Amino acid sequence: MKQLNALFLMLLLFGSILSSKAQHQDLRPTYVLVHGAWHGGWCWQDVAQRLTDAHYRVYAPTLTGLGERRHLIEPSTDIDTHIQDIVNLIEMEDLHDVYLVGHSYAGAVIAGVADRIPSRLHKLIFLDAMIVENGQSPISLQPKAVQELQLKNIQRKENFAPFDVALFGVTAPSMVSWVKERLSPQPFGTFAQPLHLKHQYGNGLPLVYIACTDPQLPIMKEMSQKVRADQKLSWQYREIATGHDAMLTEPKKLADMLMELVD
Repeated sequence: MKQLNALFLMLLLFGSILSSKAQHQDLRPTYVLVHGAWHGGWCWQDVAQRLTDAHYRVYAPTLTGLGERRHLIEPSTDIDTHIQDIVNLIEMEDLHDVYLVGHSYAGAVIAGVADRIPSRLHKLIFLDAMIVENGQSPISLQPKAVQELQLKNIQRKENFAPFDVALFGVTAPSMVSWVKERLSPQPFGTFAQPLHLKHQYGNGLPLVYIACTDPQLPIMKEMSQKVRADQKLSWQYREIATGHDAMLTEPKKLADMLMELVD
């Protein structure tokens, strides 16, 4: 009986080791979807579900101070906080070969993540995103009149109230109310802090830019033109005919496009 019990325990242990090894070697492509200003992980629901249904691994974290984590907003919350959010997720979940997607403001976040942990990443995908380079801040890319208004917020240490959802291309009445209920103030430090990069932009990773073109926000038009004219980095450029919040207005098209970028 003792020999049978010992054999049973050995089989259980061996099965556990095999299971753990199989999980560690999960070779399915992994997406980490990072939301933009005022949003939260909630905005990726439809896209994440479509990718999951196609047997991809998907993470859609919410950055500190936003969405369901809005109670954590502090005057010290800045770009570095949000970069560390994503670095911690990738390291704690032991993710590798990640397709890291950043929407809008999160272009600054994923550039910072790539600067710190490039060996964990496979490709950077900028979805109608800001191209914030070393020494720049998100506010420094805005038109002068907007900068002046935003600087007053920063001087008063006031967080940024959400824009009208129509600016994001969200116009369907049912979706307008749903999105409005979920937008939350953006920590002022995330717009004020300059991004500090130690390496070349992108840190040697493949770069993709997806422009949302119908309608296209003026500042994002500048970003897409900048990418297309870039002679230093080899950007892959795509377009999707929808407004700024493509994950909400065209989740199927966006999910399909993200899957097409797997290599």
